[in-house]
Amino acid sequence: MPGPTTPALARLMRWYRTFWSVLEGTGKSRNGSTYYLILGTTLALTAIGIMMVLSASSVEAIAAGESPYTAALKQGLFAGIGIFLMFMLSRINVVWLKRLAWPGIIVAYGLLGLVLLIGTSVNGNKNWIEVGPFFTLQPSEAAKLALALWMATVLAKKAQLLQRWLHAVIPVAPVALGIIGLVLAGNDLGTGMIIMMIMAAALFFAGVRLYLFGFAAIAGIAATAVMAMTSSNRMCRITSWWTGQSCGDGTDANYQSTNGLYGLASGGWFGVGLGQSRQKYSWIPEAHNDFIFAIIGEELGLVGTVVVLILFAILGAAIYRVVVAQEDLFHRVLAGTIMVWLLGQATVNMAVVTGLVPVIGVPLPFISYGGSALLMSLCAIGVVLSLARVQMAPNLRPRKMLGPLRIPGRKKPRTKA
Repeated sequence: MPGPTTPALARLMRWYRTFWSVLEGTGKSRNGSTYYLILGTTLALTAIGIMMVLSASSVEAIAAGESPYTAALKQGLFAGIGIFLMFMLSRINVVWLKRLAWPGIIVAYGLLGLVLLIGTSVNGNKNWIEVGPFFTLQPSEAAKLALALWMATVLAKKAQLLQRWLHAVIPVAPVALGIIGLVLAGNDLGTGMIIMMIMAAALFFAGVRLYLFGFAAIAGIAATAVMAMTSSNRMCRITSWWTGQSCGDGTDANYQSTNGLYGLASGGWFGVGLGQSRQKYSWIPEAHNDFIFAIIGEELGLVGTVVVLILFAILGAAIYRVVVAQEDLFHRVLAGTIMVWLLGQATVNMAVVTGLVPVIGVPLPFISYGGSALLMSLCAIGVVLSLARVQMAPNLRPRKMLGPLRIPGRKKPRTKA
């Protein structure tokens, strides 16, 4: 017998479908609202990010004898490059990207291995490779997109065999776990968790049997427990978050989270004013990075944080519309994996800042400071925009740059343009 909430849920789903039908139109009259919602929310979040990076980083930059605009200018430069690549990717047929799947995953492995050899360590995490005196490269961010593309390619090729657990798991799980292992070797548990989510999302959208996720969840919980118990720093973070007390050696692992909550609380409804944060005066470590959401709450108040939440919600709903419209397995897995990556990472970051989970070093997509993360996130959106473009009425579609991939000896393309 259906529960008492079933009619309400059904009405909500009907309203949701009606809303999108009116918004986007049907058949040849489709106006491409999904495409422009994804584009608009991405650009809005990126603009908010540059503005907040300038505000959050200026004080510590001045204290270090640097220009207050240094971090914001770097973020703006990467945003410009990323937006250009996003528009380039949005104009090509996604099937062309299959050619990059294997080279991409090989390069990802090579760069992650290089990090362990010559990488730079920051706050205990070895994640970066210095590229010249002013820039650093974070290969784990590129590995997220490379892995999503590779898994979509492999799972689509094995589409008829995915109901057999061995074919569903191999080679996807070993290759993904290898990427995760290299990231964890650099002591970056947060990024490792996000890549686990990406792997699970790819398998889910490929339609593998659900009981496999039960086994994977048990294995994941066990592995997380082992990693936590074998690291005094991680155990300190967990116990400090759970009890609110300092660790046995006097370390307050909750210091960053506590000051983040102070910032959110002091912002009130409308904030203390843009640029007027007090917590960014060295009270919140990495204020322009992982804890930038706290600065948004302090300077722009509850209204500012709700605007960011609404933008992410619109972005998620629009990408979901793209995912459910895909009939090709490669397209569905790729778009669904990107959706879970960006929205899942945003959820984890906000949960950390609001104290719902222990402190994990995960940036807020499009907003936190970090050129590699911003660049890869914008490239991922470009891939989704390419799929959304196909859903538009033919006369409204932006022009494409590369047509469908053709097989030698065949007259018809593999997929629709």
